[in-house]
Amino acid sequence: MKNIVVTLFVNGKKEVLEVTSKERLLDTLRDQLNLKSVKEGCDVGECGACTVILNGQAVNSCLVLTAQIDGYEVYTTESLENKGNLHPLQQAFIDYHAIQCGFCTTGMLMSAKALLDKNSNPSREDIKTAIEGNLCRCTGYEQIIQAIESVSKKVKG
Repeated sequence: MKNIVVTLFVNGKKEVLEVTSKERLLDTLRDQLNLKSVKEGCDVGECGACTVILNGQAVNSCLVLTAQIDGYEVYTTESLENKGNLHPLQQAFIDYHAIQCGFCTTGMLMSAKALLDKNSNPSREDIKTAIEGNLCRCTGYEQIIQAIESVSKKVKG
């Protein structure tokens, strides 16, 4: 099988990669770029653990073939920290105890970031809709929703 060369802009950095026609974005990010925040959960797009931001949209990276996204921008949780400082969403998740085992957290963070990038003043229903594709089996959703709301309120000033 012949490999396909694709160029991606991952967390702001240009990456030229060789992939197979069946390679998933999840595998490319984890195996080729060593971005381990992207978790493999259900493998069928139901749990959201592998959520990344692809050209501004929160997507399940397990459902995207890398060969189909040549030239796209991809952001993972590794992009959130800036010079040793946590992103406000990361800090809010800590402050509101929105993390227990942490398996869903990176996907939740990316869904929340995609929402706030488009809508800095989301309603509670907007937040619920944005994270509805991300399953959490131990924290529950209330703390996660409160964390996202707190960041939205800070943006409002």
